[in-house]
Amino acid sequence: MAEFERYADIKRLNFITGVLTAELPEGAEVLDVGCGNGVISRRLGELGFRVKGVDVSEKAIEKARSLNKSERVSFEVKSAEQLVADGHRYHAIICSEVIEHLHQPADFLKVVNQVLSDNGVLIVTVPNGKGPRELFVTRPYIRLQKKNNWMWRLVLKIKGLFGYKGTTVQSDADDLTHIQFFTKRSLGALAEQTGFRISRLGKTNFIEDVFPFSLITKRVKSLQKLDCAIAEKLPLGCTGGFVSVWEKKGK
Repeated sequence: MAEFERYADIKRLNFITGVLTAELPEGAEVLDVGCGNGVISRRLGELGFRVKGVDVSEKAIEKARSLNKSERVSFEVKSAEQLVADGHRYHAIICSEVIEHLHQPADFLKVVNQVLSDNGVLIVTVPNGKGPRELFVTRPYIRLQKKNNWMWRLVLKIKGLFGYKGTTVQSDADDLTHIQFFTKRSLGALAEQTGFRISRLGKTNFIEDVFPFSLITKRVKSLQKLDCAIAEKLPLGCTGGFVSVWEKKGK
């Protein structure tokens, strides 16, 4: 997929498309919640699925619409709660890199449960809260941000020099701060609490997106690919992110 350049992002996308093409018939209806710029939605449209992408960020949806060329894919500024009022249910729901940004992820997932068909699949991808990037980059970064002192301003200047803009290929939303930090256990507990069970849990990368390694790996794709392969050989707790398939309890 040309829009994703990092191998870990491509690996995550391939996980999503692989699950859906194996589980669903062509033309199935898919909801991409927190779709951001619509990269995943557009790829699923290319594969023949009918996709609705929703996000609360008007900026992200505007970009998603500007890049969309498929009649099978549509985008709306809409919250998950508004989807319930629509009364429509979907064969599959994508929730990729979303719930780590939410103050109340359980409330959100209970709504998602209502919108998913009884035999449908939910795909959730999240950073590993105790993985290398969250421990050595994200958490220290958030602590500095809260202090808002001279060191924080210095970090912003350094980020600017290295070309870090604060947005991602996946989303142009204004605030991409991580609020939740999930482990395998807490993710499983969240699924249980919201009427799901996790039927499949996989890994993304290891340390390619951790500074200072990222200065090199962002320019050398073969190192990114190697890093993702290494992640597959390491214990689950070492991965930078989780990719997972959720099903409704009793399915």
